[in-house]
Amino acid sequence: MLINRIIGYACDVNPGLPAFVGLDGVEVSYAQFGEATRRVAGGVAALEPRAGASVGILALNSIPYLEVFLGAMWGGRVAVPLNIRWSGRELAYAIEDAGIEVLFVDDQFAPLVEQIRALAPRLRQVVHMGVRPTPPGMVDGAGVRSAEPIDPVPVTADTVAAVVYTGGTTGFPKGVMHTQGSLLASAANCLCFGSPAKGSRYLLAVPLFHVGGYGLAFAQLLNGGTLVPLPMFRPDLVRTAVLQRGVDSIGLVPTMLGMLMDAPGFAAVDYAGIRAFAYGASPMPLPLLRRVMETFPHAQLTQVYGMTEVGVATMLPDHWHRGPQARVTAAGQPGPLYKVRIEDPDGRELPRGQLGEVVFYGPGVMKGYLNKPEATAEALRGGGMHSGDAGIMDEDGVITLLDRIKDMIVTGAENVYSVEVENAVAKHPAVAMCAVIGIPDEKFGEGVHAVAVLKPGAALTIDELRAHCATLIAGYKCPRSLELRDAMPLSAMGKILKADLRAPHWAGRGRRLN
Repeated sequence: MLINRIIGYACDVNPGLPAFVGLDGVEVSYAQFGEATRRVAGGVAALEPRAGASVGILALNSIPYLEVFLGAMWGGRVAVPLNIRWSGRELAYAIEDAGIEVLFVDDQFAPLVEQIRALAPRLRQVVHMGVRPTPPGMVDGAGVRSAEPIDPVPVTADTVAAVVYTGGTTGFPKGVMHTQGSLLASAANCLCFGSPAKGSRYLLAVPLFHVGGYGLAFAQLLNGGTLVPLPMFRPDLVRTAVLQRGVDSIGLVPTMLGMLMDAPGFAAVDYAGIRAFAYGASPMPLPLLRRVMETFPHAQLTQVYGMTEVGVATMLPDHWHRGPQARVTAAGQPGPLYKVRIEDPDGRELPRGQLGEVVFYGPGVMKGYLNKPEATAEALRGGGMHSGDAGIMDEDGVITLLDRIKDMIVTGAENVYSVEVENAVAKHPAVAMCAVIGIPDEKFGEGVHAVAVLKPGAALTIDELRAHCATLIAGYKCPRSLELRDAMPLSAMGKILKADLRAPHWAGRGRRLN
């Protein structure tokens, strides 16, 4: 049960399909990828001779990125993919926290190196993995890629292979330690659901620092299928990948799907060759999901639900989206490599249909948080990963999320789930994007507050919004106030940062914001 098997497989077997196809049309075979990764592993080992040492990666999606990611682990080092949306200070924190002395950067992030070095004195070597000339003071990545190939360093399933940082929406992010075994379990769990589909060309559009990026990428490589790396999400690049590079399977977060369909010149006929969409990483507003189903009626849809700490644990395959057993608002079912329970605050499993916290068990669960034993003990109490998500499981084992526990609004002693209200608000024809949060209310404790970005030229008042919502949800759930914004604060994965929306309302009042 080693994630290193990806490279072993690439070196041993020709699945008959290329491992990669670039946007430029260049194809890389599995044998070429396996050999190149073994060489990178040798180059990494020469730069960082300490077994178990951390190796950072700060780059856009690319084939070299995956060579470093997998090559570091093949050589017995710990790969640390860094969030490409972070500031220099946040990057320096992770570098110091993870003990990174060797960092790989591409052309996009080479200009940040001077600032990072000033803030992270631990950093010893920076390797340039771009196509432009290597900047002064950096190691030329070409030399690393031309090193002598090495055999895998002996490891076990419990050996830490990667540290992946959580989003860090408030305070400092936590480094999630994943092992050789947990990374493989997450990827294998995807394949148990048939995602990505066998023989497919999968568009790698989600950044590789996120489980939605590397998790599905690793699954596709275990699958013997083809990856088409997208350096960044842009609708025109997605269209090119589909029309010119034969992409037939795509994984996107909901905001990306919305941006794709809203792009100038979008035509559904251009995507007729898509046979599967995977979506996840943030809640999918029901109106957007309906639009996706209408726009791509022949594509299989799969909802992906997991988290950095557990990998890809559950999925909602296409047959749960349509027909008499449709559960379009559900998050998914556990895969066979995971056990998921709905628990009460004392850790007791609740009967089907009762609301509690979603708790994950199984080989894909993290080993712990780096340098944070107390946070690890709290998250993994009782042996399972406590997600912080409030949900129910029905008689078929299908999990529906009501809210993040921290996002639940308690107003006048009634619990209001923000996701339910957001689905109602999102159905208003003037609303392009929305979030619902709790804000201080002298009478009710918390008030239901809607934040919305409107469609171009649209207008909306709180009275109009309340009248609209009253036809869909109970009166006490309807927003009591409305805030209009030009744009939402978004994470690198397109999640709305509710902590940022709550902060000005709760400053000095002691409410937990994250």
